Amino acid sequence: MAREHIKNLLKSLPDRPGVYLMRDGEGGVLYVGKAKSLKKRVASYFRHDSFASPRLRKLVSMIEDISVIRTETEVEALILEAKLIKKYAPFFNVDLKMNDRYPYIKITSETFPRIVITRQRGKDDGIYFGPYVRVGDVRSLLRLIERYLPLRICAREIDPGDAAKGVRPCLHYSLGRCMGVCAGLASASEYRERVDDVILLLQGQSAEVVERLRKRMDSAAREMRFEEAARLRDTIRAIWRVSRQRLSMPLREDFDGDMWIRLNHLQELLNLPVLPWRIDGFDISHMSGRETYGVVVVFEQGVPNRSLYRRFKIRTVEGVDDFRSMEETLERRYSRSLEGKEPLPQLILIDGGPVQLEFARKALAKLGLEKTPSISLAKEEELIYHSSEGTPPLRLDRGDDALRLLQSVRDEAHRFAIESHRSARTSRLRRSALEDIPGIGKHRAAQLLGRFGSASAIAGMTIEELSGAPGIGAATAARILDYLKGRGTDEDN
Repeated sequence: MAREHIKNLLKSLPDRPGVYLMRDGEGGVLYVGKAKSLKKRVASYFRHDSFASPRLRKLVSMIEDISVIRTETEVEALILEAKLIKKYAPFFNVDLKMNDRYPYIKITSETFPRIVITRQRGKDDGIYFGPYVRVGDVRSLLRLIERYLPLRICAREIDPGDAAKGVRPCLHYSLGRCMGVCAGLASASEYRERVDDVILLLQGQSAEVVERLRKRMDSAAREMRFEEAARLRDTIRAIWRVSRQRLSMPLREDFDGDMWIRLNHLQELLNLPVLPWRIDGFDISHMSGRETYGVVVVFEQGVPNRSLYRRFKIRTVEGVDDFRSMEETLERRYSRSLEGKEPLPQLILIDGGPVQLEFARKALAKLGLEKTPSISLAKEEELIYHSSEGTPPLRLDRGDDALRLLQSVRDEAHRFAIESHRSARTSRLRRSALEDIPGIGKHRAAQLLGRFGSASAIAGMTIEELSGAPGIGAATAARILDYLKGRGTDEDN
């Protein structure tokens, strides 16, 4: 029979996912477990007078106290359970869980590396990713790699010097699932480039992989290698598609240190209902009211996940209005979450003061997400606004671990906002004014610029002079000149 104080504790447990720690009379951790429902799972230990397993009977007899940590999802509970088992090494976990291990993805250290799945992290020169807490995530990644970025799967030793000496590639090459390095059909440098793509993808750097592939796609298209360009295009689409499926991050090997303390401290300071595994940081950037962008950066387990960063070009706000720009950014961001395209965070951080936070919460309320915790961090004084109007902000010591984490998120959002604005501005400046004229695409604009030098030079021509260019008749020439002269262009391109 459960002791009276444990009975009372069981009544107060939430019907939510989380992790429970069973303790002995001295506070030592006997067992760590995860649950979809803390109330149902923990109560199940005390519904019987006896158990078939002697070890389970022994565990229940030794329990003097139970503590729980709520999480938002079962996946977070699984990650937290693994971390706590590693931290405390409870006796009954070792006996009852049979020392289960989560899978790693390994890139071998061979001349032409392979991908292998293992549940043991060896002390070799291979590159390991994980452990992954959901096997389904590993399968999704491997299916994408096998189809679009395949590495060799055979374990034979390949000498680059002997690769092309009469070796016939296997069926996997014919199916497009191997580069055929054994037959000398791909060089070591080409294969290494493919391996680098895979490593970046496994590190969660989807944006970097896409940019590398996009440059190769553009190059292939320019050189009229259209089949290769199409394959690269399909690869890019597949990467973005998979990156939107909420793949869980691998459990970081160094997560047991300071970051665990920071996240716990942050949860206590802000009275958050769950540990802030995921923090979204927002900022606004503009140049004199033009090209205003709202951005969001994502920190998971206390570190940035750049593949989940997003930027939004502000559409509904005219002039300089950071407050309404922030409102639009959050509304668009979390509309995607409600559609199932982006996961929700456990904490939202706004770069600014109480007014920015007010507009952010207004956007959340429109979407029915007002219960999602949100705060703002003001620059200079580093005040944390977290409660309703009239409540004084938190002022933490500059060396406080929780404050340093929030500063990292805020500063990264600011950096990404400036980078996004500069990138968009550079792209606009590189784009020729000719491309904005109806009926004049990128190809024809390039032909005109190659023939006449610049948009400014074209604007100074007559209809007769311009209509002499191949494919440009009098009507098209008149339309181009009317646009350029009306625009008053002084561009050099």
